[in-house]
Amino acid sequence: MAWRTRREALRATLAGPTCVRPASVHDALSIRIAEDIGFEVGMLGGSVASLAVLGDPDLTLITLTELAEQVRRMSRAASLPVLVDADHGYGNALNVRRTVEELDAAGAAGLTIEDTLLPQEFAHAKPRLISLEEGVGKMKAALDGRRDPSLVVIGRTGAAGISSIADAVARARAYEAAGVDALFFTGIKSRADLETIVAATRLPILLGSPGEAIADFDYLAGQRVRIAVQGHAPIAAAVQAIYETLQAIHQGTPTKQLKNIASADLMARVGRTRLFARRAADFLGLT
Repeated sequence: MAWRTRREALRATLAGPTCVRPASVHDALSIRIAEDIGFEVGMLGGSVASLAVLGDPDLTLITLTELAEQVRRMSRAASLPVLVDADHGYGNALNVRRTVEELDAAGAAGLTIEDTLLPQEFAHAKPRLISLEEGVGKMKAALDGRRDPSLVVIGRTGAAGISSIADAVARARAYEAAGVDALFFTGIKSRADLETIVAATRLPILLGSPGEAIADFDYLAGQRVRIAVQGHAPIAAAVQAIYETLQAIHQGTPTKQLKNIASADLMARVGRTRLFARRAADFLGLT
């Protein structure tokens, strides 16, 4: 299939001996930059997808159609394997199955399905979890929805930061038994908690924003952690750069005095100018 090479690359990372830092990417340009730099894996977080597509905060307002279309644009622009945060799968287990079908077709290398109760409930300020049984149903539906068996399906739980480590272990073991390819944990802050989870499971592990006490990548690699997400700084950096540049222009700063502007060479590389010049020569006779 068209996307299999990048999915096999993600599987190789999960099967490897090291823990990697994924590139937080959100559109066609950011994924190309990450690929050019040499990242092994990209990550499209739910929060950055919402910001990039809607300009809205991470409140589960983005729709499956909007997310899948953004993934499709990114898949066209580069071959870097991208892991997509599919949140709760946009509904119940049947919605999860549809979510997997769409992201599979859009070119995602892998995706995560989480057991947080989303969207946020009326009169409940703190996040809550769906039942373990419903979570298992979602994982089974996700696995049933993939048409390409190389697509990586990852079970995600926030139980460590919402309920308890014991609950996180129970959910992880149940999702593992359901057949997911890897396990994603958020809310783990101590080595003791991580080691408890490692001892209770067998699958590759992914961590979201590991606490300072465990953010040693050699240590994480030894604990079967293969990907450690460290936030989404690139989109924040982009926002700051755009804001400062537009502010300077609005205040009358001459173009030549603007700071931190990408060079013409970098813009040409990111935009694949030479590639399209060759195509124009081959197909349009332009020289």
